[in-house]
Formats: sequence, C-alpha cells, structure tokens
Amino acid sequence: MTEKALLVLEDGAWFEGKPFGARTRAHGEVVFTTAMTGYQEALTDPSFAGQILVMTYPLIGNYGVCDADVESRHVQVRGFVVREVCDEPSHWRGEATVDRYLAEAGVPGIAGVDTRAITRRLRSGGVLMGTITFDETPEEALARLREMPRYENTDFVPWVSARRPYPWGDPAARRHVVVLDLGVKYNILRCLERVGCRSTVVPWDTPAADIMDLRPDGVLISPGPGDPALLDSVTKTAAALVGKTPIFGICLGHQVLGRVFGATTFKLKFGHRGANHPVRDAATGRVHITAQNHGYAVDGDGLSADVEVSHVHLNDGTIEGLRHRREPVMTIQYHSEASPGPWDNMYLFDRFVALMEEVAAR
Repeated sequence: MTEKALLVLEDGAWFEGKPFGARTRAHGEVVFTTAMTGYQEALTDPSFAGQILVMTYPLIGNYGVCDADVESRHVQVRGFVVREVCDEPSHWRGEATVDRYLAEAGVPGIAGVDTRAITRRLRSGGVLMGTITFDETPEEALARLREMPRYENTDFVPWVSARRPYPWGDPAARRHVVVLDLGVKYNILRCLERVGCRSTVVPWDTPAADIMDLRPDGVLISPGPGDPALLDSVTKTAAALVGKTPIFGICLGHQVLGRVFGATTFKLKFGHRGANHPVRDAATGRVHITAQNHGYAVDGDGLSADVEVSHVHLNDGTIEGLRHRREPVMTIQYHSEASPGPWDNMYLFDRFVALMEEVAAR
C-alpha cells in the first residue's frame, strides 16, 4: 500500500499527499515563502521555528543539501510542504537528499499536494495553525490540533538562541560586535566577518551590563521567531544599551528596538516571507529587492520624535527600517544577509561599520 500523509488546517481544510522525511506528527503555524531556491537555508532559519513551511516554488530538492548551506545548528521548521520533492538531486556540492536530511532531523514532510491552493487559502484568510499526520483521519487530526498551543502564544527565542557565548571570525579583526542572539543566522556572522568584524554571540537573556563588559564596538540584535510583544526582558536589555554603543537591529531585533522607541507591533495577515520584496531606502531613494521572513511589523504611530522611518516596503507601506536622529542606532525589518535571496543589501553592514567608526573617532 502506498504511504499517505495529511496536512490538516485549523479551518477544516485538508490535503492528502505523499510523506517524506521523518514519519512523525508535527503541528505549527502554516506559512509560505516565495523564494525559488535556498530551501536548505530556509529549513535551518531560526525565524521559521514553530512553523510548517510551504514552498510556493513547485520543485524542491533538485540540488540536494550540503553542510555549507546551513544557517543554524539544526533544522528549525516543524514540517515541510512541497508540490514535488526530488529523489535524485544533481549538484557537485550535494551530500544528501531533502528526504534523508529531514528524516535525520526528525522533521516530517509532505509532497504531492496543491501548494498553490494552500498559498491562496493563506493569502485570503491569513496564516493558520496546521498539522502533518500519517496515522489519523482528518477529523482526528483536527481535534488534536485544536488542543495544541498556538504559535502566537509561544516564545520560541529561548529554543533557538545560543546556550552559551561563542566567538566568530578573526580575533585580530578591527572591530568587535556582540550579537544578541534571538535566532541569528550564520550568514549574518559571515557578513560581519567580510566587513572586518569579529563577533561574540551571546544568549538572548544576557544582561546589558554583561554585554558592555565584553567591550563591544557595536551590538547587533538578531532576527528570530515569534511575537516581539512576548520579549519584554529583551526590550529592557535593548533599552539599556541605547546610548552606550552603536546598535544594529535586524528583523526581530528591529521590532524590539521599535518597542524601545515607543512603537507597538502587530501581526501581519500572512507575513512577508521570500526573496523578492521591494524596499525603498529613504536615505538614497533607491529601491532594493530584499529577503524577508517575519509575521509581525512595527506600527509607527507611537514612535518617538527622535526616531525616523528609514525604509518602507513598497507592496504594503509597512515600516522596514528605523534610524535614531541622535544616537547611533539603525534597524531593518528584512534580512540584509540574504541566504536565501539577493545580495543587494550587503551595503547595510558597511553602514553599520561606518557608524562604529564614527563613534570610535569621537
């Protein structure tokens, strides 16, 4: 008998397909990404923790997986949904199939489903909780799903953050950046290294005083998963750092700093996830195509007068960046490090270095 798997959504819709990866149940918030490549980077992106990821591009796995493309210490998604999964990848760096990769990670996948229909449902009604199952009827899976914790009520940052501090980069580098790890991707650390910085990555609950004891030239508050409104302690840490050192907030780090400066945050209908989002940089007027992965955004109504909006999403007008008028603080809502996505936004790491150089020269 051919194996079957089900993706069941909280609104009662369900989709039958073929299992791959681990043969286990999983539940989470079902989201989609529009990136055409970079599925391994997406699978290992901590910002996808607690979520079941739907790929809108129909063929996944054609170039396999390899250690060089991981963005964290393990697979972060709860489940993986694709139209077609490739069983015979072809690439000189390929080391395994997606099927084997997920099986070893204990993460289930489902293939052969109508990912376009799923995406249209999420775009119309908003993101939904869902479950992947192999041994239940749709009705049984739905009943179980309704008893499971909801994504928006869970703080995933402690699960994805570093357990202890660790270094990255050349110890002799000119500048030292402390990275407050809310779910950092490795390519952020690689990008800092490329612009002449060494990093010390510290856990999410590291006090501001301990961060300053490391004598940073700047602090980067990283991306990560979940609702920023659950991160009051991180917000207090960020507030204590303002005025003491240059700060760069990316994605969840941007939202945390937005809260520091008086703003609130809100949940987007279906989020921004993919490698093709247009953002205008107010400083230059240029439009950059950006990689994004977030379900929440900053509401600018309560922002301090000392803070200005530096970047805007051209599709929906949401805030994509902030700049403090007096303090050396800059933020962006998107992923300047790409992985996956275009490299248009690497200039922001140079801008952060320039901010540190300016403060050091005072």
